[in-house]
Amino acid sequence: MTPFLTIFTAPKPFTDPHIAIIQKNAIRSWQNIGEGVDVLLIGDEEGMAEVAVDLGVRQLPDVECNEVGTPLVRSIFDLARANSPAPVLAYINADILVMSDFVEVAKLVASQVKDFLVIGQRWDLDVRSELDYDPCWEARLRENVQINGSLHPPAGSDYFIFSRHLFVDMPEFAIGRAGWDNWAIYHGVSSGWWVITVTESVMIVHQNHDYAHLPGGQIHYDLEESRKNAELGGGLANMYTVLEGNSVLVGGKVQSVGPSLTRILRKIELQLITEEQQGLRWSTLRRVRRLRRRLTGSSRDESILRL
Repeated sequence: MTPFLTIFTAPKPFTDPHIAIIQKNAIRSWQNIGEGVDVLLIGDEEGMAEVAVDLGVRQLPDVECNEVGTPLVRSIFDLARANSPAPVLAYINADILVMSDFVEVAKLVASQVKDFLVIGQRWDLDVRSELDYDPCWEARLRENVQINGSLHPPAGSDYFIFSRHLFVDMPEFAIGRAGWDNWAIYHGVSSGWWVITVTESVMIVHQNHDYAHLPGGQIHYDLEESRKNAELGGGLANMYTVLEGNSVLVGGKVQSVGPSLTRILRKIELQLITEEQQGLRWSTLRRVRRLRRRLTGSSRDESILRL
């Protein structure tokens, strides 16, 4: 049977015990969200082949990498498309748990519009052990998130659901580094696609972790590969967030998003962005950003490359 949805990801190595736990949790959640869902693991990181066999999912090891060995986003997307007949594809970070509402939203959107990119905010949650996928797992996870989770600021883009014919010509972005996901939203909006924010319709759960797997253990915002991603994407003004989505899903219907003070302030931010982090323009940008963050109740740093 041809799958309706193929979920693909490029996991980190499975050598760190905690990373291994949360990545296996994520993959198993994707396998338990309903019929018609296929899962692809892309890359050849240590431990991936064994996990693919153990969980019964396909691995595509022959991914192209950059000069320092980081897999390229373009190659990951191309491999997924070439190895799946599904009409809808979804890239998800390998630490993200999804539930059945993920598939439901994908079907609702695909039935209404053609060129679409579905995005949304995630919930952050501490998960330290393997999850039990019994018939009550979704209800248990939702309750845990409501009690112990926190909604991530709108700069986090951990999943993309999209029509399979989109994203066919991407720059040479490095996966797992900041910037490429922001560019993906910019590209969708500037290309005239339906870029649909579904935060209110889907609960996406990020399992918190450290950054020991990255060079120097530093968060990916601070890496040179992230800065290169931003350059490849056309600069900081093209680093869009969930706030730049041009449509929403309301009552199961896709509709254009209305104006709001938050979106207006964010638009002003984008117009003020400068590569030189100093001067009147820069100080005005920071004031506008602080005002927007107060309006949304966010006290966390939510900007790529530490703007």
